[in-house]
Amino acid sequence: MMRRVTAPKSHKQAPGRRNSLRIVGGGWRGRRVHFPDSPGLRPTPDRVRETLFNWLQFSLAGARCLDLFAGSGALGLEALSRAAREVVFVDEAAAVAESLREELERLDGTARGRVLQTTAARYLATPGEPFDVIFLDPPFGQDALAQPIALIEAGGWIKPGGAVYLESGRQAGAPLLPAGWDLVKSKSAGEVGYYLARVRSRLEK
Repeated sequence: MMRRVTAPKSHKQAPGRRNSLRIVGGGWRGRRVHFPDSPGLRPTPDRVRETLFNWLQFSLAGARCLDLFAGSGALGLEALSRAAREVVFVDEAAAVAESLREELERLDGTARGRVLQTTAARYLATPGEPFDVIFLDPPFGQDALAQPIALIEAGGWIKPGGAVYLESGRQAGAPLLPAGWDLVKSKSAGEVGYYLARVRSRLEK
């Protein structure tokens, strides 16, 4: 997800297309990703993403991933850059969804990336195949992680042994996790707290 970024006006920039970030690793390393302004978007800093994908370095090759509050798509695109088999991007904003489709096409990633314009709650209320990795980075707010965590657990959206990345405001502290989810990594950077949970395999439960 990305925070709204205000850039100086310029006649060289198309309206709503002046924000960008770079992919920090993998096959698309250094490529710029563009995204429109949209309420609630906020940047996951480069160094946070770098740390996260170091945590996930042995989990991504061939993985099926969900970028639930996709925003700029930075997390899902980073996963595709690092050999994820498939990423489903979910965002409720039409402009954001359209931008993600354009970026996937520009990066030649349409065969492995799918964009759905809908809310997280609506998506998680439908039946579907569980994921190996879920990126969960909702707009910051009180208990912002509680509902999607509950829906992911209730719907069986994460495979046993899978990983869930969680990001929230630093002051909120570590999120409450369902039984069978273990918090394995925890760090903070500025106002951001970020965490990695692992879901126990059937043999561990």
